[in-house]
Amino acid sequence: MDASVITNIFGDFSAMAPMIVMILGVLLMPALYFTTKNRVVVTAAMLAFTAVSAIVNLILLLGGYNGDYLGLFEYDAFSGLMILLFQIVALLIGLVTASSTEVTRLHYGAFMSLLMAATVGMMFVATATDLVVIFVGVELASISSYILVSMKRNDPRAAEAAVKYVIIGGMSTALTVYGISMLYGVVGVTNLAAIADAMQTQGFTWAFAIAMITMIAGYGFKIASVPFHMWAPDVYEGASTPVSAFLAVGSKKMGLIVFFKIFLVMFVAGTTVSTFATAEMQYLFAIIAAITMTVGNIVAIAQTNIKRMLAYSSIAQAGYILIVMAVMSEYALVGGIFHMFTHVFMKGGAFLIVGALICVGIGERISDYRGLAKRAPFLAFAMLLFLFSLAGIPPLAGFTSKFVLFSAAIYGDGGATSQWVWLAFLAILNSAISLYYYARVVKAMYIEKGESAERIAVPLPFLIAIAICVVAVIVLGVYPQAILGPAADAAAALFSLV
Repeated sequence: MDASVITNIFGDFSAMAPMIVMILGVLLMPALYFTTKNRVVVTAAMLAFTAVSAIVNLILLLGGYNGDYLGLFEYDAFSGLMILLFQIVALLIGLVTASSTEVTRLHYGAFMSLLMAATVGMMFVATATDLVVIFVGVELASISSYILVSMKRNDPRAAEAAVKYVIIGGMSTALTVYGISMLYGVVGVTNLAAIADAMQTQGFTWAFAIAMITMIAGYGFKIASVPFHMWAPDVYEGASTPVSAFLAVGSKKMGLIVFFKIFLVMFVAGTTVSTFATAEMQYLFAIIAAITMTVGNIVAIAQTNIKRMLAYSSIAQAGYILIVMAVMSEYALVGGIFHMFTHVFMKGGAFLIVGALICVGIGERISDYRGLAKRAPFLAFAMLLFLFSLAGIPPLAGFTSKFVLFSAAIYGDGGATSQWVWLAFLAILNSAISLYYYARVVKAMYIEKGESAERIAVPLPFLIAIAICVVAVIVLGVYPQAILGPAADAAAALFSLV
């Protein structure tokens, strides 16, 4: 596929072409709803803009385009693949929003505009090569998300969740800005590649150590890693389910990309800081990963609300992906990217089922799912697939992506046993623990008897989105090369950034 089709249209702005299309949609949505007052029209327009942006991105990605804009945004195999991930998330969530009974009806145009704006912020992060641009992208996505959480119909929990999210997000922003300013004080630049070059001649300073700790803490809030995770269950429970799904599979991936871009470039791609800090950073991330996956899975066992259970499960999944930051190898990054894609369909599909059932009056408690297999056989089967995939049961996508990710912690260079075997063993043990609380939901759906056996019919857009996720979970499990190949190219592109 020839990328010149896009470069001839956008010229010097080609690196930002997918974002430009989305920004046009952001500006149009409120006006379109104001003039039509029709949610279906606004939804169709949002999906159209996102689909066009995805097509533009695919042409650039498959055409092997590499380019930058002002030295602040760089489009390559890594940024293109990550942009595609966020576009998939936006399409899935946008598809079901109009049918959800939880989403606001009064400001629907603003809601869709904010959803697209948050996606644009994530796309900025994917292409950013500068700490300031990363910060702007993260804040654009975060501020939009704060408002999205509050835009729920007739539920005071949404206001409470939004306030908690804003307060914690403000703390995260403060820590991040402080860390960036300290790092700038040490090296005098904010470009990632320039920082990597500058740090090669720097010795250890306390300013550098403080910068690293505060940036890890600040962005740790975004991915809900322990001990910066307490906001996630309350926010996921209080927000409308489409927004909860967006945060779980979109916002969290943005935070992980920030970790990849900043710390992998600084400590691996640039072979920076001599050797004084790389090993220490690896062990720090290993400890965070171990604690995050363990706390997430253990606390999830006690949950009776399925959205809170999925929230703690998301925390544990972030712990698994943080294995990449401990191992700091190209193969580990391939596994991390692969698991991020499978997580979109596994966790996103599970949240979509929760949202679909809320539309027909079924509650959020696990006990409300009793007898679901008789009332909605397809939804029960899809939920079973998603939960077992999250637990890592073969031959589903979750097993394949975990296999690649965990094996990166077992085998080092040349096939030798890695020092991170203990981390892989802990991840496998945690996967076994997670099967217990996932099985509780399956037991409620298939074994326990519900109060009613009446068949239920959920909105068609939800069924379409769930079916897409089901197909993806199965296909990526048996044919992982569909993502592994592009993920390998993406990892190579990131590691060649310096």
